[in-house]
Amino acid sequence: MDLKYSELEDLLADWGEPSYRAGQIWEWVYKHLTDDFQSMTNLPKELRRKLEESFYIKTLEPVETLESADGSTRKVLFRLLDGETIESVFMLYQRRRTVCVSTQVGCPIGCSFCATGRSGFRRNLKPGEIIEQVLHFARETRKNLGNSMKPITNVVFMGMGEPFLNYEATIQAIRTLNDQKGFNLGARRFTVSTVGIVPGIRRLAEEGLQVELAVSLHAPNDEIRDRLVPINKGYPIRRLLIACQEYIKRTNRRITFEYVLIDGVNDNIRHARELASLLGDMLCHVNLIPMNPIPGVSMRPPPKHRVLAFEEELKRLGISVTLRTSKGADIQAGCGQLRLRNL
Repeated sequence: MDLKYSELEDLLADWGEPSYRAGQIWEWVYKHLTDDFQSMTNLPKELRRKLEESFYIKTLEPVETLESADGSTRKVLFRLLDGETIESVFMLYQRRRTVCVSTQVGCPIGCSFCATGRSGFRRNLKPGEIIEQVLHFARETRKNLGNSMKPITNVVFMGMGEPFLNYEATIQAIRTLNDQKGFNLGARRFTVSTVGIVPGIRRLAEEGLQVELAVSLHAPNDEIRDRLVPINKGYPIRRLLIACQEYIKRTNRRITFEYVLIDGVNDNIRHARELASLLGDMLCHVNLIPMNPIPGVSMRPPPKHRVLAFEEELKRLGISVTLRTSKGADIQAGCGQLRLRNL
């Protein structure tokens, strides 16, 4: 799964195999979701043996799985071949089956309210390690749904790590899962979330991919954002919003701004008005997220009445806004919490 389709074709050509074998293997992995070379029954036995000697299909080992009480959220801690661990989350909504994937082992950003950064940064994930998180849940879901429905409807790059600091692998994973010959998940079914890496936003605007972009803003001014998101010192809000405006102009696509509400930090009416003033003329949507409590961190979500007041003030000022439904709080579904506990 680290190979692009063209690279798989080239490899098989070097092995003296006809080019159509690449399509057969691609279908087995991404359409039939097989995890075993021997089940690829339309391939010659010798080719299956050679593939088995040269490649892995499964490299992620589930170490721990937690399921929410209502059955709508499942979180898995995976061990990689080198012993590192990552988290992925499967979320079941009324019409959507969403996988939240990680792009790095740990995270170098160090946001003060996020558990992932507290465990440090180890390395970038390979394209196949990102893809395999999706296929793991796709295989599990297909057992329940059969072949009549797509097992996964959405993929969000909102797990451990900053996708734009592992840009090439992230984009390759999207293009592979989007490929009509295989998994065939529509481009608009992907959401890439960035903490505000300006060069990454500009690169994505040039990709020609119709994916959704989410920007983790979390503050209406640099003073607060410097405390919450250290990278703001390199990409302050004004510079970030200029890149966002350029992205909208280039793609004609709406941006979602994610805003984690933290009690006594960024959650009063004045902050809501300041945020509305920043975003008032942009093609955008605000996603309000009450903070997930983290053991050992003093920050907490605001009381419900203050969350609702913040939301209502944004609506009054003409900002498109939704309040994210909390899922999986009982299984530490917040990013990085399960891995941090295991470490």
